[in-house]
Amino acid sequence: MNNTLQLCCELISRPSVTPDDQGCQNLIAERLESAGFTRQHLRFEDVDNLWLTHGAGKPLFVFAGHTDVVPAGPESNWSSPPFEPTQRDGKLYGRGSADMKASIAAFVTSVEEYIAENPDHPGTIGLLITSDEEGPSINGTVKVMQWLDTQSIKIDYCIVGEPSSVETLGDTVKVGRRGSLNGYMTVHGKQGHVAYPQLAENPFHRVLPALNELTGIEWDQGNDFFPATSFQISNVTSGTGAENIIPGDVAIKFNFRFSSELNEKQIKKRVLEVFEKYKLRYSIDWHLSGNPFLTIKGVLVDAVCNACAEILKISPELSTSGGTSDGRFIAPTGAEVVELGPCNGSIHQIDEHVKLADPVRLAKTYQRILELTLNTNKKI
Repeated sequence: MNNTLQLCCELISRPSVTPDDQGCQNLIAERLESAGFTRQHLRFEDVDNLWLTHGAGKPLFVFAGHTDVVPAGPESNWSSPPFEPTQRDGKLYGRGSADMKASIAAFVTSVEEYIAENPDHPGTIGLLITSDEEGPSINGTVKVMQWLDTQSIKIDYCIVGEPSSVETLGDTVKVGRRGSLNGYMTVHGKQGHVAYPQLAENPFHRVLPALNELTGIEWDQGNDFFPATSFQISNVTSGTGAENIIPGDVAIKFNFRFSSELNEKQIKKRVLEVFEKYKLRYSIDWHLSGNPFLTIKGVLVDAVCNACAEILKISPELSTSGGTSDGRFIAPTGAEVVELGPCNGSIHQIDEHVKLADPVRLAKTYQRILELTLNTNKKI
């Protein structure tokens, strides 16, 4: 079996449901120490993180990814055990195969091959691996970036191994992501009997016009890089379960996926203006998951596009679609950040899989990106 595919299988066989790394990072670290990497294990609370480096000086090229996976769900619904890597019909099945253990395996074997051919390569190669991407993402990459800042270490180029492809490997490359802002709101009324509404205040009836107005707002029209901002209500809970009681409160969760035309402050201001317009009694908490980020064409984007053309025989679409990724913690430092990984059609699903050929092809592509990026830069 090819080295990349074999390593991918070893990683899949470890049930590293977030935030439990299940020894994946030790496996990676021990292997790359043999190739001359220096390891640094960074544990924050219940989350394992790994920082590996080879070489010295600038530029610093980093592969970033996560060893944690989402729960498998009912094992009986899988065609084969979720943590038993299984090959059939030209595919490799297992939880985390696409998101993102194929990419992690390709990281490792690509740098092994590159260093074997370029033992005195320019600059520094790094790997930033966390076990907190599929969870709350508070003790993973964001904490490692804070630690790097205390060490005066600045990433120049970063490949995030998220499954970016759609139909075939390399057809889509993420060069940015929309921002994500969550609102957790409770609208306060007065509980009472449904037969005596004059003695109660129904918070549902009070908030519905406001929510209707928010859903009808055109927040922006997007731009050349980002689609228009969207507002979505994700959860509403209220009441005692009894059919004859007007609820006292209603809890609402909503989310903005916003373009670079808006910022957190502008969104909050407009939302609160609507709530005040309808004279709601409410409390609200906000959580900013990440601001929009964008890597415009430059050294890294050019290298990725050229490598995809050479190795994969495809010209990728440059996209900012999809959810958030850990790139949101890396890009604000000034790094060029691009996401390139396997097809995402089966991620988080029963019978998650990758094509058998894709981990190997991905490793070759990563290696070519390293060559095109580092070997054109002089060591500082």
